Amino acid sequence: MKKPLSLVLMFILLVSSFLAGCSSSESGSADGAKEISFIHWRGEDSEAFKELISRFEEENPDISVGMTVYPSEKYQSTAQTLLRDGSTGDVFTAFPGSQFEIIQKAGLFEDLTGEELVGNFNENLIDAGQSDGKQLALPLQLVYNQPVYNKTLFDELGLEPADDWEGFLELCQTLKDEGYTPIAFPGADIGPGQMMNPMMMNNAPEGVFGDMMNGETELTDEWWVDTLAQFQELMDKGYIGEDALGMKHEGAIAQVAQEEAAMLATGSYAMANIKDLNPDLELGLLAPITVPADEAEFEGIHTTTFMLAVNSMSENKEEAKMFIDFLSQPENAEYYANETGQALTIPDVNYESESLKATEEWMDKNTRFQPRYLIPDADVEKAVIASIQNVLSGADPEAAAQEAQEIVNQKIQ
Repeated sequence: MKKPLSLVLMFILLVSSFLAGCSSSESGSADGAKEISFIHWRGEDSEAFKELISRFEEENPDISVGMTVYPSEKYQSTAQTLLRDGSTGDVFTAFPGSQFEIIQKAGLFEDLTGEELVGNFNENLIDAGQSDGKQLALPLQLVYNQPVYNKTLFDELGLEPADDWEGFLELCQTLKDEGYTPIAFPGADIGPGQMMNPMMMNNAPEGVFGDMMNGETELTDEWWVDTLAQFQELMDKGYIGEDALGMKHEGAIAQVAQEEAAMLATGSYAMANIKDLNPDLELGLLAPITVPADEAEFEGIHTTTFMLAVNSMSENKEEAKMFIDFLSQPENAEYYANETGQALTIPDVNYESESLKATEEWMDKNTRFQPRYLIPDADVEKAVIASIQNVLSGADPEAAAQEAQEIVNQKIQ
């Protein structure tokens, strides 16, 4: 018995509709694509990443990327927990230093050694992501953790960055006499942890924090007590604003942008924010030289950070590697750099903004990797930073150093 033609046609239409739906899903609909999780701490970069994710998904319609951004302090303390079951952070970012060590000891980094995507990065700038000869993470950002200064103001006053400590103090005094706060210092959040790096770069030998954790040197030794005493000198002479310990980074940035302060005690990553508030300023970078000029080995501080990594617990490792490879292609890295104002570890990136161009000269200078990130223990790192805050609050440098050393002693024991 023949079926009515209308029923046959209806059946064909239903089957066609079903197949079309499957095809649409496989070709990149939100429901059909395999989703990978990308977590990081840089909320200010979200719009740039949204655009890059859109481009990635267009090129890879069978993969979608879900991005979650956490406050940096929360990310520092919770990233390991987030990663542990593999459901979050197929691609994640890590800070160098103590967080890298914690995640590495937990076995949560997928080994990227020998992966083709590693070749997208400058091989001289990815050491921070290595451990025991393995490439576990790939730093994307190249940051200079040293003061930003108002070059327009310096030029108007006929000032140049100093090449020794006495010259730096004279520079600060001139700025103060002219009615400016010499150094905007965000002591309530990131200032102490950032400014400690250029302040100690010529006071302390390289590897000093590793030696300290081995009991071979102490915070009560000359290299740290002298550094704290120099912080005290800047505070006592009024070169750091009186409101420093209550000042957050956003407020310090505003002080420089409004031309109330001449220098910002954080780093190159803040230059774009200052320019957003005051596009007419020309900015530069400098580092206080805390020793006589002929004893200075280093000119500044650099950090390779925002380290891209694949979660070893992930079920989407190949897709995660594809996303990192995509982000580190020169054309995509160039978009990210110019949209966010971040210098990168990717070769052949064309920097368009004045802020980024101002950092290029530092590629040829003798800079030291940020010492703070070489403190292998988070509690010790907090104690070291607290000793700076204590001195800025009026504590004696030797007493502040001794209090911090007691934390080190507990950890060593």
